[in-house]
Amino acid sequence: MAPRFVSPMIRHRSPQNSHPSSTDGLDNVVINPQAETPDNGSKPPEPQPEESALIVSGTYRQIRDYSLVLLSQGIAHRLERTEEGPFEIFVLPDNEPRARSQIELYCKENPPKKDNPPMPLAISLQPIWVLLVPVACTLADFGNLVGKLHSLGVSDAERILRGEWWRTITALTLHGDSHHLVGNLVSGYIVLNLLAYRIPLARMAPFLAMASAIANLCVALTVRSDFRALGFSTFVFACIGALSVIEFRLMPKETHGMLRRFAPLCGAISIAVFLGLGEHADILGHAYGFIAGMLCGIIPKKKMLRWGEPTALIDLVWIVAYYAIFVIGWKMAFA
Repeated sequence: MAPRFVSPMIRHRSPQNSHPSSTDGLDNVVINPQAETPDNGSKPPEPQPEESALIVSGTYRQIRDYSLVLLSQGIAHRLERTEEGPFEIFVLPDNEPRARSQIELYCKENPPKKDNPPMPLAISLQPIWVLLVPVACTLADFGNLVGKLHSLGVSDAERILRGEWWRTITALTLHGDSHHLVGNLVSGYIVLNLLAYRIPLARMAPFLAMASAIANLCVALTVRSDFRALGFSTFVFACIGALSVIEFRLMPKETHGMLRRFAPLCGAISIAVFLGLGEHADILGHAYGFIAGMLCGIIPKKKMLRWGEPTALIDLVWIVAYYAIFVIGWKMAFA
């Protein structure tokens, strides 16, 4: 027999209609005890499972909280996601009044947040594995743990144009001094922390790494000679560009007119200009990184950004892909 209403934290694929089919395997079925076998010897119709009731829909975080409420009260339920993006909770009809009552009580004490609410700064561990790459490579360079690491990895425009393309990748992992490293780590953590509110970083980090490498290539194509650069700041500016486009896409069209929608873009550009200028700053790298990051902000589906997305096993593949980009770059540098 197929499972009953399963654990509330396990997601299932959405059915084609709003009610589960007979394959859902609900044990509560309606059987007519007076039904008799037809005279012609044919089998009686199979008993159909009782239809489940939709009680609430919302973002992944909201539905997760509602699911925990129902779980605490011992109410069996099922989580599903619609093709449009929202997550939904279904219960058996007998449990519907009690389930609705519990969720109403929870909502009175914890009112649902508005769409696209302001994001307060909070501590997240997701940026740590992203920032681990520049930290490890820079410390190895400072400590001379690997010979010629600096000379092999720095972004040199002439060498890049002669075919040493891997320098566009390896340069992201090196820094000039400790102040350079700490500045990129602090700013990088803040931006990545904000980006993690919208989407798991594993699904953006590989694209941002490639965008940063392309930005370094564009710098080499622009300058062409007598130019060397290094640092993770190109990646940080790519994150700022991606975050600005994501917030722009999520802004309601009717919010104080059309101009209000451009506030995230204008704010991000202002921050990029403020942080990107300096005596020894790679201004071109920051500009190209910001533009390349904006293109990355178009990649995620809007419903994923708006309604949320739980972490999944596939995220491990994206994390491996992120590290593989830098491993390949350094392997080519030492080849």
